[in-house]
Amino acid sequence: MSKLKTNTIQHTGGSADNITLDNSQNVTIEGNATVDGTSTLTGNVTASGNLTVSGTTTISGYNPTSSRNNRNLIINGAMNVAQRGTSSTSTLYQTVDRFGLYTSGTDEAPTQSQVDIASGNTPYTLGFRKAYKVTNGNQTGGAGTSDYIMLRHKIESQDVAKSGWNYTSSSSNVTLSFWVKASVAQNYYFSVLSSDGTLQNYPMETGSLTANTWTKITKTIPGATGVQFNNDNGIGIELDWWVFAGTTYTSTPDVTLNAWAAYASGTRFPDHTSTWYTTNDATFEITGVQLEVGSAATDFEHRSYGDELIRCSRYHQSYSGDGVVIFNEYNRDNSNCWAELWLHTRMRSAPSYVISNLGAGAVTGGGSNDHKIVLQATNANTHFNDGTTWTASAEL
Repeated sequence: MSKLKTNTIQHTGGSADNITLDNSQNVTIEGNATVDGTSTLTGNVTASGNLTVSGTTTISGYNPTSSRNNRNLIINGAMNVAQRGTSSTSTLYQTVDRFGLYTSGTDEAPTQSQVDIASGNTPYTLGFRKAYKVTNGNQTGGAGTSDYIMLRHKIESQDVAKSGWNYTSSSSNVTLSFWVKASVAQNYYFSVLSSDGTLQNYPMETGSLTANTWTKITKTIPGATGVQFNNDNGIGIELDWWVFAGTTYTSTPDVTLNAWAAYASGTRFPDHTSTWYTTNDATFEITGVQLEVGSAATDFEHRSYGDELIRCSRYHQSYSGDGVVIFNEYNRDNSNCWAELWLHTRMRSAPSYVISNLGAGAVTGGGSNDHKIVLQATNANTHFNDGTTWTASAEL
């Protein structure tokens, strides 16, 4: 067997090297490259001209999804949009859009908030500026069996069904990645729940976190028989971070991590340590949440604020000080007046709505569909002004 050892190849009539090889198995081609047969690339190949392959090319480590837009199934995973406000002691959706706080049995309500990420550290250096933070209250009664504090993100079923994930096959995967920081050093649990058909639960753990240190978590989740996602606008995936769960919801001997199992309320996770929950003002933060089809985590898909706001507006829209809205008489009847509010984007379903601080009069009736709200008043003087606020919600 013959072996040619060289670091450059140059045509006899050329003035520069056509091909350069280094000792790390990298190849640089200065002109156009044509491959007629089968090629296998395990190192880096740089072609400054055109690369034409008429056979089959296998590139070790290449992940075609890394350059694909719209690969992240999570909306507002960088926590940039917070239409309702930046801090609240209420539950459900109150601050960061698409992320809600759920609690039970707390003695003092925890606070959910959108917060800044400190500069000079990762994940700030990766382009992240905001995080979703939960600050514990003072749970003076200790860790009750039915107590819990949990963060949740919901994904529409049709978005999962049409994502390209063959979710009933164990050889087809999605990959979840996120950054997490907690003030208490301990292990934390989180899960993916498929909500259609017979509910299926896939529990996972962060491993022991170092206190007050951002850590990136990556989990690859296979499909499985029994996992189901309908092609509709209902709940498909519930992604939950259980900062604490009492033993009503846990059972160490009955739960296998990193495996699908039929959902049962009492066996969602192994038993939780209560250190975080019984620590007054303990904190838990997440950002950079990404769920994508494939077996590897790619770089986070950063979207513009405007793009993310439009996506969030499918579920919630908030407005204030938007100017004057006039109610018009119907059939010249000043006791039967109507106005229309056109939504900025079509919502998931006909929204519920709340209107506050009218300029005059009162709304006495109306209705909505996925693109507008229709309002009725019994006084022709009823109108909005710059102090009027209104919200429309079609959350999962």
